[in-house]
Amino acid sequence: MVEVALARWQFAITSTYHFFFVPLTLGLSILVALMETVYVRTGDETYLRMAKFWGKLFLINFAMGVVTGIVMEFQFGMNWSEYSRFVGDIFGAPLAIEALLAFFLESTFLGIWIFGWERLSKKLHAATIWLVAIGSNLSALWILIANSFMQEPIGYAIRAGRPVMVNFFALLGNPHVWVQFPHVLASAMTTAAFFVLGISALNLLRGDRGDPLFRRSFRWSSVYATIAVALVILIGHSQAQHMVEAQPMKMAAAEALWETSDPAPLSLLTIGDLSGTREVWSFRIPRALSFLAYNRLDGQILGLNDLQQAYEIRYGPGNYIPLLPVTYWSFRLMVGAGFLMLALAGYALVLALRERFPQTGRLFRWLPLAITLPYLANTTGWLLTELGRQPWIVFGLQKTNEAASPNVSTGMLVFSIVVFTLIYGLLMALDIFLLARNARPSTDEDAGLSAHAA
Repeated sequence: MVEVALARWQFAITSTYHFFFVPLTLGLSILVALMETVYVRTGDETYLRMAKFWGKLFLINFAMGVVTGIVMEFQFGMNWSEYSRFVGDIFGAPLAIEALLAFFLESTFLGIWIFGWERLSKKLHAATIWLVAIGSNLSALWILIANSFMQEPIGYAIRAGRPVMVNFFALLGNPHVWVQFPHVLASAMTTAAFFVLGISALNLLRGDRGDPLFRRSFRWSSVYATIAVALVILIGHSQAQHMVEAQPMKMAAAEALWETSDPAPLSLLTIGDLSGTREVWSFRIPRALSFLAYNRLDGQILGLNDLQQAYEIRYGPGNYIPLLPVTYWSFRLMVGAGFLMLALAGYALVLALRERFPQTGRLFRWLPLAITLPYLANTTGWLLTELGRQPWIVFGLQKTNEAASPNVSTGMLVFSIVVFTLIYGLLMALDIFLLARNARPSTDEDAGLSAHAA
C-alpha cells in the first residue's frame, strides 16, 4: 500500500505540473490564430505585432508542456503496469492516435509557423497557426477520450478477465467526453484570456498606455474572457448534471452529503464528525443542489452512506467514499474562482468598451494577479475529477490499489519523486522567468514587420 500511495503522489505531481502548461497552449493558440487572421484581413500591423508578441509567449509555454508531458507517458509502464496490462487494449488506441495524428499535426505546422514568416504568403502563414490550434485541441480531445473511459467505461467487453474494445465509435461517443472536452476547451480559453489580460494590464500600469499592442490586447482578452468564463459555467452546470447520473458518489462527496435528500440543499460550509459518516453542522441553501442537478427545485440526490451500502452490494466489501476534504474543497475553490473570474472579466470588458485604462484604480491594479485564478480553477477541477473517482482507477472495473506495478520498490519511488519534483520545479521557475522576461516587447520587436507585410 505504501508503494501505491507513492506512485499516486508521483503521478499527481507530474500531471499537475504538466497541466499548468496545457490549458494555456490550447487557448492561446486559438487567440494568436484569431489575431493573425485579422491582420491578414485588415493589413493593420498592430495585429501582426500582437500575433508575434503573444505567439512568442505561446512557444515558451508549448515547449515546457511537451517536456513535462513525456514523463507521464512512461509512468503508465513504470509505475502502473497492471493498469496498462488491464486496460491497454482500449487506452492505447486514443493515445496512439493522439501522438500519430494530433501531436504530429500540431508540432509540424508549429515549426512551419515559426520559420515561415518571411517565406510564406500571409494567408498561408495564418493557415499554419490555425492548424497548430486544431492539432493542439485535437490532442486534448483524444487524451480526454482515453480519460473518459476511466470515468465512464463504454464500448467494451470482458474477455480473459480484462476489458477489450468491441465498439470504437462507442468510445468516441462516450457521453462523458462531450461534457468534459467542452469544459476543458472553455477552461483553456479562459486561461489564455486572463494570461493576456493580466500581462496587458501590467504593461498598461507600467506606463505603456499609448501602445496599441496592449490596449488592443486588453480589449480582445476582455471579450475572450467574458465569453470563455460564461461557457465554463454553463458547460460545468451540464457536467455536474451528468456527474449526478454517472458518478453519484463524486457529487455526494463534493457536497459532503451523507444522507439521501429530496429536495437536496447545496452546501456552503459543512463539518462532519471524525468517523466521516455523518454531518455535525452545515450551512446549506435549500433545494439548490436539486436545481443544479435537475433544473428544478425538487429531485433526489443520493447520500454517501446509501451509496456506500449500494456499492458494497454491487462491488463487494470496501470503502468507496473518496477523500472528502480534498473533494469537497476542490469543488468550492473551482466554482469560487470561476465566478470571481466572471466578475473580473465583466469589469475588464466595461473598461475596454469605455476605452478607460485607469492607472490608479485599485481593482485595475489587481488584474495582473488574476492570471493565477484559471490555474487555481484548472488544478482543483482536475483534483475533483480524479480524486472524486477513487478508489477506482477505471470506474467499476479496476481499483487503484490493483493497478500499480508489483516490482517497483519504495526506494525507487521515493528517489524518482524527489528527482521529478526538483526537475519540474526548476522547469517551472525557468518558465516563469522566460515568460516574465518576454512579457514586454523588446526594442527591436518591430524589425521585419514591414517586410512581412509587403
